[in-house]
This record gives sequence, C-alpha cells and structure tokens, in this order.
Amino acid sequence: MAAKYYAVRNGKKPGIYRSWEACRAMVHGYPGAVYKSFGTEEEALAFLGAAANGCGEQAGHAGELSGCGEQAGHAGELSGYGEQVGRDVLPENYAFVDGSYNAAAKVYGYGGFLMHGGEKELLQGAGDDVEMASMRNVAGEILGSMAAVERALALGLQTLTIYYDYMGIEMWATGAWKRNKQGTAAYHDFIASARERIRISFVKVKGHSGVEGNEEADRLAKEAVGNL
Repeated sequence: MAAKYYAVRNGKKPGIYRSWEACRAMVHGYPGAVYKSFGTEEEALAFLGAAANGCGEQAGHAGELSGCGEQAGHAGELSGYGEQVGRDVLPENYAFVDGSYNAAAKVYGYGGFLMHGGEKELLQGAGDDVEMASMRNVAGEILGSMAAVERALALGLQTLTIYYDYMGIEMWATGAWKRNKQGTAAYHDFIASARERIRISFVKVKGHSGVEGNEEADRLAKEAVGNL
C-alpha cells in the first residue's frame, strides 16, 4: 500500500499525519477544517506552506504526527515587501534572517538585520560544528534566528517578529516539527526559554522573490561563509 501524508492546514492541531485515524481526530467536528492527502511529504509540506495564501482545497484523509503543530504567531507569507506589507505597517521590532552554506569549507553561516526603535543592526556569523554542518544552510537559518532573539533580549525588547524563508525556523521553534537533530532540539529549547522574556512572532516570506529584507539577509548570509 502506497504511503500517504495527511496535511491538516486548519484543525485542532495543524500538521502532517501518517494515518487517516490520526488526521480525523484533528479535523472531526472542527469548524472550517482544511486538510488533504498527498503521496509525498514534500507535497504535504508545500500545502501547509501555502496556507497564508489561501491555496489548496478541502479534501480528507490522514496519520501519526510527523511534522507541524500549532503555529503561534504565524502571520502568513510575504510575497511582496512593498506591495503587501509597507514599511509603515511593519512591527516596531523585527528581524530578517537567512542562512547559507559553503560546501568546500564545510562552513554554515547566517546573515540579516534587526530593526528596533528605528535603528538597524546587522546580524552575521558562521560556524563549522560537524553535526550542525550536516544540515548545511539550515544550520545557518537556525543560528540567524537565535542571533536575532539573543540581540533583542540583550536590548531588553518586549516583542520581536522574525521574517524567514525556511519553514523550519518557525516549525521547530513552536514544536510543530519533530526535532531529530541536536541542533533543532537546542533551537526549540532556546526559543521556548526566550519566550519567557520576550514575545516572539514569525512571518514566512517567499525567498528570492524580491522581498527587500530577505534579499539583504541572503546576501549577508552568503558573505558570512564566503559564497559571494
């Protein structure tokens, strides 16, 4: 029997399930439930990632949780920085972060910036831990998010919105995706601890689509690992 992945976009606990019984438990009796079955996990993840755009259709079939959960603070996907979210409506404190990986040097890194009170601070760094490097650019994405939060905490900020282009930055932070590596587990624990001191929200942007902040973060991340 072919494997199936059941993506619950709107239900008691959004995520990816591996059996219909598990999926049904998340959508049965839930007003406006949105869910669909797929043959691959990639398709299911794409369906969840399109949630903010209102894409997809209601279907129904499902399984054991393998991925996402509640998406606290998720504000949707930005596809046009100047069109959908003008600078006048951006939050007071926010950061754009991105990651990169230099395969030749086996170095991962991050880039981005933090805006607070009208001031801009660049965020940039790199690492070469062997286990983290196995995640390639994702390791940089994680470090970038952590760097933004660490700086916000040091500044005593009460709120922070993180704009990112890789879904795991939010999903691992909220516990929506399983943490199968030391780096993702540590990231989840870090965000959970930080949330005792600061309110953190996440907004997914579409990478390489002209989103100004994301393009700058991408450039800085590449620069951090010598990819420019």
